[in-house]
Amino acid sequence: MSFGFLGIQFGFALQGGFMSRIFQTLGADKDAIPFLWIAAPLTGLLVQPIVGHLSDRTWHPRFGRRKPFFFVGAVLSTIALFFAPYSSALWMAAGALWILDASINISMEPFRALVADKLPDSQRSYGFVVQTLIIGIGTWVASNLPWLMTWLGASNTAEPGVVPDSVKYAFAIGAFVLFTSILYTILTTEEHPPEDQAEFEKERSLNTGFLAGFGEILKNIAEMPKVMKQLGVVQFFSWFAFFTMWSFATPAITSHIFGATDTTSAAYNDAADSVGTYLGTYGLVSMFYALILAFVASRIKINRKLLHLVSLISGGIGFILIYFITETWMLHLCFGLVGIAWASILSMPYAMLSGSVEPKKMGVYMGIFNMFIVLPQIVAALGGVNFLYKLIFGEAVINTMLLAGTLLILAGLSNLLITDRRATHD
Repeated sequence: MSFGFLGIQFGFALQGGFMSRIFQTLGADKDAIPFLWIAAPLTGLLVQPIVGHLSDRTWHPRFGRRKPFFFVGAVLSTIALFFAPYSSALWMAAGALWILDASINISMEPFRALVADKLPDSQRSYGFVVQTLIIGIGTWVASNLPWLMTWLGASNTAEPGVVPDSVKYAFAIGAFVLFTSILYTILTTEEHPPEDQAEFEKERSLNTGFLAGFGEILKNIAEMPKVMKQLGVVQFFSWFAFFTMWSFATPAITSHIFGATDTTSAAYNDAADSVGTYLGTYGLVSMFYALILAFVASRIKINRKLLHLVSLISGGIGFILIYFITETWMLHLCFGLVGIAWASILSMPYAMLSGSVEPKKMGVYMGIFNMFIVLPQIVAALGGVNFLYKLIFGEAVINTMLLAGTLLILAGLSNLLITDRRATHD
């Protein structure tokens, strides 16, 4: 039931690892890159709770509850992912990113809810960790695709304003994997009908129409569990940090470590491929870390809060070390530490939250919870990253990695706010 996340992560990894490269190729200044990302989190702010609300109130004897959303999101994501590297102007690339991110979210949030739908509370840590394991595989493979295409003979340079063929082929492969993996989950996963069909139909009939649905979402936001608010602080710092990485890893590392800034040069494009490979390392490490967590969570009770705290601080140290390394191979170590944080971010908050949410509202609350993912990205895109890294650390773009590390350490310490034992202990 989680196999579709392989494809979703292909989309996210290619988006996170190479959209800034596409923006730079099309002439974007480094300080403008975060703003070009803003449409994606803005759309997520609206799409995620609405899709969650609708999926909670959807049921079809043949197509199920969550699977119709998987399919719609897969079709739209595939189209956007394939055409993104063919953009000939910045506004086209930003638009492709907007459609891609919104479409992936249509599929992703119902996937989170599906795990909570089908597993009892005692197995949810295990379930979300297995999901993270699949995400790690997708991140590593997708992040290495441009390098692999170059190795197989695809051109890694192009005329000014044109994305190299190696990136175009990588995005095409990613689009294929995204669609087929989600389709596999749709065809092989059975969903359970509502326990009380009559009560389900009654509630659905009372919440028809846009205004009624919007009002219900606002009511759920006002009544969100205390644990969700506490986790929201952790999520804010965590996703601000990762948005900083996705926006600035390529310009920061290619210029600071490889000394390459000319986007038409082989040196820059080879360095950008290498950055993708290093980003793949955090996916690979997250996979192994998730595998260990899956083994542990299936056998003993774990303290989710302390585990998440340590994992996030490890990732923060990894980001900070990027500034100080002297050899390129050390980037694998840095992003390996980031991978520990990434594995935890994709599993522990959802496991902590799921035990505090009514099952019939799982979809809408998973969507609302993701507001704490998109809000920090919006703040970062509207100038938060540029303002903070220059104010605290200085003008050099590599200082964005120092900012990301500091924020991730703050995210780890914020776990101390969580006091509900039902959330923190498996």
